Amino acid sequence: MTRLDRVEQTRGRFAGPPLTPRTAVIWSVLRAELARRGDAELTVLDVGGGTGGFAVPLARAGHRVTVVDASPDALAALTRRAAEAGVGDRVHAVQGDADALAGLVPPGSVDLALCHAVLEVVDDPTPVVAALTAVLRPGGAVSVLVAGRAAAVLGRAMNGHLTAAAALAADPAGAAGPRDTLRRRYDADSAAALLGAAGLTVEETHGVRVLADLLPAAVADGAPAALVELERALAGRPPYRDLAAQLHLFARRPAGEGPADAPVPPPA
Repeated sequence: MTRLDRVEQTRGRFAGPPLTPRTAVIWSVLRAELARRGDAELTVLDVGGGTGGFAVPLARAGHRVTVVDASPDALAALTRRAAEAGVGDRVHAVQGDADALAGLVPPGSVDLALCHAVLEVVDDPTPVVAALTAVLRPGGAVSVLVAGRAAAVLGRAMNGHLTAAAALAADPAGAAGPRDTLRRRYDADSAAALLGAAGLTVEETHGVRVLADLLPAAVADGAPAALVELERALAGRPPYRDLAAQLHLFARRPAGEGPADAPVPPPA
């Protein structure tokens, strides 16, 4: 069952930032999880959270957020943004790579983790997802956003880069060669398999930016509210979902697991 049709922007104490075509689906799912948790103060981890686009609104809603990011400049901007929003005491910035997550965050200490636009750029996503699983408390959830493979193939083909489109379609990882800025891309099945192998249960899969990157700016800018609603309506419906620029998966660590049961990365 999708959460997108039953979560309104003003539900509960968390309204969040204005919905946009690029964030509407993600915020809708996050709002549903916060509503599910009631008034509990959550411990949130945002891996690769940069300047705090998700962290600061979550902190303003009363949660404590740790942002792990490799960029000192992004973390400095995050710290300023949190202070300006009056939540500097609720946002903790940690410089580090996603690959080193196991040594940065205590196991079993996180209620909600965000890992957006990270798994397509790390050296190996498998230990990163295993570390994400390990830091979650039993019953904790993770929001994962990854680059979609089908959209990248179609985008290159529509722009006349047929050789690159063919290379990306044929590559097992969904990359278009040495000049590609991403190491890999996913479809819904491969992304779910990656999370499942780490012991996570995928509850929902949605497409993000199903149409936003395809429409002329005049159309998108002329009816932003309508575009947001259309994005939300199509996000969970194949084949539209599978053609989105990004895929959003919401998964949970089974509640019966104890800290010692969490999957761990294989030896290097």
